[in-house]
Amino acid sequence: MRLRYLPIGLLALLAASPATATPLLEHPDVPVFIEHMRATHRFDASALERLFARGTMRPEIIAAMERPAEGLPWHEYRRRFVTDRHARLGSRYWRTHAQALARAQREYGVPPEIVVAIIGVETNYGENTGGFPALEALATLAFGYPRRAEFFRRELEEYLLLARELKVDAFEVKGSYAGALGIPQFMPSSYRQYAVDFTGDRKPDLLGSNADAIGSVANFLRRHGWVPGAPIVDEVEVEGDLYEWLGDLGLKPTLTLRQLFGHGIFPRPRPATAAGPDDDRRAAVIVLEGESGPVYRLGYDNFYAISRYNRSKRYAMAVYELGRAIRELYEEGA
Repeated sequence: MRLRYLPIGLLALLAASPATATPLLEHPDVPVFIEHMRATHRFDASALERLFARGTMRPEIIAAMERPAEGLPWHEYRRRFVTDRHARLGSRYWRTHAQALARAQREYGVPPEIVVAIIGVETNYGENTGGFPALEALATLAFGYPRRAEFFRRELEEYLLLARELKVDAFEVKGSYAGALGIPQFMPSSYRQYAVDFTGDRKPDLLGSNADAIGSVANFLRRHGWVPGAPIVDEVEVEGDLYEWLGDLGLKPTLTLRQLFGHGIFPRPRPATAAGPDDDRRAAVIVLEGESGPVYRLGYDNFYAISRYNRSKRYAMAVYELGRAIRELYEEGA
């Protein structure tokens, strides 16, 4: 649920800029925000002033937002995440947390390999949860990134509420440069809305509990439309040229398979000519950038649910393909 990191060397170079020393409290919108938190949520204004006084604007975060990995062509993006190493680590993660994954499948209907693949893509199975103080990341984007300032101000508000609920120092928690938190990289609003307790302590802990992270990922997907037992993706055969515009319709399934047949799009293996029970299933045409040309897939409701985690077709396809590789190794006992 986060954007990918820039190379460490570039981040270090940007961090050395004198502009990084600009205190958050010097931004004119910060006092206004503090007053909003006081009036709306009964925060102590003096305490918030002391909190923001500890932080600075971070221009390297703005730079990272402008260069997300999701902007790479599919064949490059895929090589970052769908690897033998990632699959083997995912199989081991599944074995280590098999009980929580089985419970998540029972309660939410999400297969273990999909939950594991999301955690693998997000944080390398909890190994890289981010090194930016979440307060600085969110405040930099809330007050220094006009294109998405409204979104990040809401997330900053949610983060301060979350920190108060968790009873943690809001400056000490670290996350991604986009302010995503913990093992599954939930944005603060998603943490507050979708995090669940899988350990029995009544405190959903996505910062340190793999069990809570597993349950929360599955809950997020189910709440965003995951259909237990339904397909995710099909490979595609294409005929003619009537299909070329279909990839511009977005990731939400809108056309039935029957309609897609009429445009020269057929799932592989190709169905019989007679009408079948799945012909009214809705799908989206997913077009990805292969090394030698376009790659076509059909994405169903469950693919769309994955894309709600990170609204990128490349991300959702990487999760799907990594998940398949993880399941294969897990079933082999690797």
